[in-house]
Amino acid sequence: MPKDSELNRREFLKSSARTGAGLAALGGISFFPKPERIFGASDRVRLAVIGLHGQGWSHVEEYSKMPNVEIAAVCDIDENVMNQRLGEMEKMGLKKPATFIDLRKLLEDKSIDAISIATPNHWHSLQAIWGCQAGKDVYVEKPMCHNWWEGRQLVRAAQKYNRIVQHGTNSRSGKAIIEAMQKMRDGLIGERYLSRGICYKWRKSIGHTPEEPVPAGVHYDLWTGPAPLKPFTKNRFHYNWHWIWDTGNGDFGNQGIHELDVARWGLDVKFPNRIAAIGGHVMFDDDQQTPNVLNVAYEFDMPDGKKRLLEYEVRHWITNHEAGIGTPEFGKGDVAPALGNAAEPRKGKGPQNTIGNIIYGSKGYLAIGGYGSYRTWLGEDQEPGPHAEGEGNNWANFIDCVRSRKKEALNAPIEEGFYSCTLLHLGNASYRVGRTLQFDPEKQEVIGDEEASKILRDADRGYRKPYVVPEEV
Repeated sequence: MPKDSELNRREFLKSSARTGAGLAALGGISFFPKPERIFGASDRVRLAVIGLHGQGWSHVEEYSKMPNVEIAAVCDIDENVMNQRLGEMEKMGLKKPATFIDLRKLLEDKSIDAISIATPNHWHSLQAIWGCQAGKDVYVEKPMCHNWWEGRQLVRAAQKYNRIVQHGTNSRSGKAIIEAMQKMRDGLIGERYLSRGICYKWRKSIGHTPEEPVPAGVHYDLWTGPAPLKPFTKNRFHYNWHWIWDTGNGDFGNQGIHELDVARWGLDVKFPNRIAAIGGHVMFDDDQQTPNVLNVAYEFDMPDGKKRLLEYEVRHWITNHEAGIGTPEFGKGDVAPALGNAAEPRKGKGPQNTIGNIIYGSKGYLAIGGYGSYRTWLGEDQEPGPHAEGEGNNWANFIDCVRSRKKEALNAPIEEGFYSCTLLHLGNASYRVGRTLQFDPEKQEVIGDEEASKILRDADRGYRKPYVVPEEV
């Protein structure tokens, strides 16, 4: 009988052959990982940024500041955006990168060490899986997955191909927030029992937009990718795709996943046992499908028999602040200007966004601003306690780990992203089916609810060939 190591070797070769053959058929790419590159102190990390319209430009700006990092390639399906960004990169004095419309062609370039993904949510997991299979390290924007199942597949791919994969939950690298988490573990606020994620972000109506011809220079079939191909409208395209179920996850999966991740982190929990959501798309008559008011409650069974609770809330219009979050008094960096749906600043001096977290314990509570600060109030008299401000850089942490090959040094490893995205998708599933869900953390499955289980893998939407997340990664 063959030894276990030989069996494992044979199974790996079989799986790699199936995966390589299947993906090579999509774009003529060899998806066998290249040998691990050993970086010296002076070696340049050659990186590609995928998606340049919104958050992708932040990727370009951050990487361009780092020594020995070259933005060697960029990729976008909108040639208009591509040309605009190339002009801006030239003004910044950056070397002109190679340009690609189709990520699969970019992945053929063996000189690229890593890719940084800032495309719409429905592309995140598949592009990251392709990157892992091509031997690239991956930075993938939040949320790492459009549905729960494909997120699990991405975690498996990162582990199988031994890649450095960072999730774009930037708070994980925040110096003050890291300090806050340690102080809570050390007992500053006593026994933690409840955390609250807050996403109060001004969003105006997106209105109704008609079907129209695809704009010149836009490769719309490729943009649609895994999702169903539907007629082009402006509300299905740049930014407003967030509010369409086929491509986005609402503000829960947009801004809210940051706060959900911190709220879970603050409780030191992973998977919940019970989930209940209620909300709706209220006030506006427009094309938005996702809720603009949403309340989700999670219950976690702890090993000691006790429970911990997590609350999460989205509001899209007029609201109050909580625990000072969103006010100038909280922290210099924590006053977020209110934004419209197209990410344009609102005119005037109206209220600011309220984005952050509150964690409650037996000895007090701790509030975290969404942009890198925390404050505490202790005892029955709620006396002010320790506080701090200090941001970090999630992209720099990623590059450091690409060089060192130390996965354990990642601040936002893809596994942590998966735990938080599981909460996101369970919350949206509960909202969409209109009932409380029971979840088995050991089996990682919804108990006795077939409809919710289908939502967790976009079963009704499905994947449009050839843009299919593989059953075997």
